[in-house]
Amino acid sequence: MRLARKDAWLIVVLLLPLFSMAVIPFYDTSEPRYAEIARVMARSGDWITPWFSPDLPFWGKPPLSFWAQALSMKAFGINEFAARFPSWLCWLLSNALLFAGARSLYGRRVALLAATVYSTGTLVYIGSGAVLTDPFLAFGTTLSLVSFAIAVKDRKPVFAGAGEPQEKFAGASGAPGSWWWRYGFFAGLAIGLLAKGPLAVVIGMAPVLVWHMCNHKTSALATALPWATGLALTAVLSLPWYILAELKTPGFLDYFIVGEHWLRFLDPGWSGDLYGTAHRQPYGMIWLYWLMASFPWGVLMLALLMGSLRSSRLRSALRATSSRPLSGYWLAGALFTPIFFTFAANILWTYLFPAMAGFSILVAIFLDRMDGLPGFSRRMQLTIAGIVPVALLGLSVIAWVSPDLYLRSTERGLVRYVMQQGEPVSSLHYYGKPPFSARFYSAGQAREMTQGKLRQATASCAPFYLAIPKDQQKAVAETLGRPLDPLYVNKRYVLVRISTGGADLRQGCLKGLP
Repeated sequence: MRLARKDAWLIVVLLLPLFSMAVIPFYDTSEPRYAEIARVMARSGDWITPWFSPDLPFWGKPPLSFWAQALSMKAFGINEFAARFPSWLCWLLSNALLFAGARSLYGRRVALLAATVYSTGTLVYIGSGAVLTDPFLAFGTTLSLVSFAIAVKDRKPVFAGAGEPQEKFAGASGAPGSWWWRYGFFAGLAIGLLAKGPLAVVIGMAPVLVWHMCNHKTSALATALPWATGLALTAVLSLPWYILAELKTPGFLDYFIVGEHWLRFLDPGWSGDLYGTAHRQPYGMIWLYWLMASFPWGVLMLALLMGSLRSSRLRSALRATSSRPLSGYWLAGALFTPIFFTFAANILWTYLFPAMAGFSILVAIFLDRMDGLPGFSRRMQLTIAGIVPVALLGLSVIAWVSPDLYLRSTERGLVRYVMQQGEPVSSLHYYGKPPFSARFYSAGQAREMTQGKLRQATASCAPFYLAIPKDQQKAVAETLGRPLDPLYVNKRYVLVRISTGGADLRQGCLKGLP
């Protein structure tokens, strides 16, 4: 199979998420929560403090992703595609960085393989069309990872996995150690600081320290990059926002640094989360998440590693991979994140985003060495690469046809039903707190209705719509003193219209209920 055909395949893979981004609704909770924060930022013009609710600042994440999503909404409107588009751009840029780095170090074929592996892994492919902060972190850490590798590619000797000097770097394109890559490392740290926080610096520096220790050259690290001016660049790009955020909403730094970066991971039952609940998992769960995140390539590599116990050809390919320049560096980039979170109590699988870049380059080098071996053709590689994109395309079609029936919880259909009745969406109330997707699709106008408010509203206010949790229907019917007449039903809620004796009253009375 010629490289031109593989180019075309990769282009198709990179464009496929655009369909999913446009047709899949937001499902609670992460996507609509972040999208609503960005929507409020775009509407309010407050570019310093993201807001979780009108009276609660969002201290959980820095604002880079919200800035991008808010700007996208200003350009494309308040919709799913606009909120997801910045993550897709980060995906493209991360792929471009991997391609440029791998081509410079190992040649065009390895570069194409690296981009293919990165693009078609489960976590990265899903994240490419999702409203998350992690694609921005991954872009920053990938920029740092690749920049350092290219900046030191002309240095000899290099660590090649076994701690011994090996072959020179091959296929160099562009000036070795050019100023762009030398400062790109520090720009990546700044992006990570504004996307996720200080953790980005830890993740970005870990492979560099491994490279330094394995080279056994005290002076090598000091001269590899312009540390003084580079760190100054990182500070200039990132620190102003941290200072302004603390000045605007005092207490931010204490919550963000101590709570989000220490207690969240070390305290299994951390109760200080202001915005939800901690994601408590068994220790070591990150490795199961790694299998999910890296699928299908992680499973393939584990199978080949097991096969190498019996196959001399596989052992030869593994030795050849470990002998390539910077293989130990890429391995550190691939393994540091899961190792770091092995003993963390509160984790999500999205934490593995930064590990996928180094993993992809290692897999690409190995696949290149496997080229020509019986039973492992390029057609087979492309078939493996197609598993996740084809599966996600099928799910996207299902979501397009019937989003409420087959997939997880979303309030898009319910909110749209109310809007189609010709009444203001402010007439929509939820019995209990509105889900984040309801807040986003109603532009923040869906409101909470408690039992006490419901009694008062039925006695004094104009008719309104009430979304009732399915397990609360009996209690609401008893409060109203009459049976419910459902108008719309989704996976979680039953929508009814509450007619009252005060139909001539202004709808605003609902807002004034205690």
